[in-house]
This record gives sequence, C-alpha cells and structure tokens, in this order.
Amino acid sequence: MLRLALYQPDIPQNAGTMIRLAACLGVAVDIVEPAAFDVSDRNFRRSGMDYIERAAVARHDSFRAFEAWRREAGHRLVLAETDGACAHTDFAFRPGDIVMVGRESAGVPPEVYAAADATVHIPMRRDLRSLNVAMAAAMVVGEALRQLGAYPEQRHEGT
Repeated sequence: MLRLALYQPDIPQNAGTMIRLAACLGVAVDIVEPAAFDVSDRNFRRSGMDYIERAAVARHDSFRAFEAWRREAGHRLVLAETDGACAHTDFAFRPGDIVMVGRESAGVPPEVYAAADATVHIPMRRDLRSLNVAMAAAMVVGEALRQLGAYPEQRHEGT
C-alpha cells in the first residue's frame, strides 16, 4: 500500500532504523544505490536488529533503475525535503505512494527532485536546519498511514 525509499543512504544506523520502522508498520522499503556502507555493516545490523529480515526490502542499482521500475509500476513519488512545496500534513497521500527521503549529508540531486510527483516538508522552527532523516521518515510515513487508514491491526495479549 505504501513504500519508503531511501536515496543513497549514507548513515547505516539511520537506514537500519528506517527499515525497522517499515517492518513494524508493514511498509515496503526501496533502497536506491549506491549506499555509503555495506549492508553487512555491524552498525546497520545493530540498528535494524532482527527486523531487517522481517522487512520487505528491494534494492535498485541506481536512481535510473528505480525510476524505470517506479514508472512501470505506476507509483507516485513523494519526496520529503526541507524545502518541499507543502506541509506533509496538508498533502493528500494515496495508496501506492512512495515516500522518498534523501541522504542525511546532502538530500537528493536536482534530477531526483525533478522526477518527484510531489514534494513535502515537515513544518518546523525556521532557525533550525532539519530533522534526522529517520525521524522525518517516521513522521511522513506515519501521516500517510493515518490518512490512508493503513496502520497494521494492533493486537493486545489477553484480548
């Protein structure tokens, strides 16, 4: 129903955290290569814990390969950026959307920005630069799931 794309992730702990988030919420993950680390990296594995094996993760060799796959599959690309056109809470998410976050160190290049069907930002204080990419992904994905009524069913023991 919803996907989270990581554009050339450069901090293994953040990537592991986002994959753990996606596994817990039933969101598929697309990793657009090249990543700045080996996925066997100890820090990546530690932050993702055993959730990495429980996540639906697809790897794409390049943005060009990702973009060809996305267009053929008919997914809309929603880019979360500090200068996105509208607040993530004002944007109308649709089933099948892919929420993409950029590199912690550099965001995304102009070609990725231009390919996006929409851009969103998280409203925050003007005197601060940005949120951690994993925190931003959690906020935008959470809002998209809320709008779509797509949070996984919560089960409580004993009920």
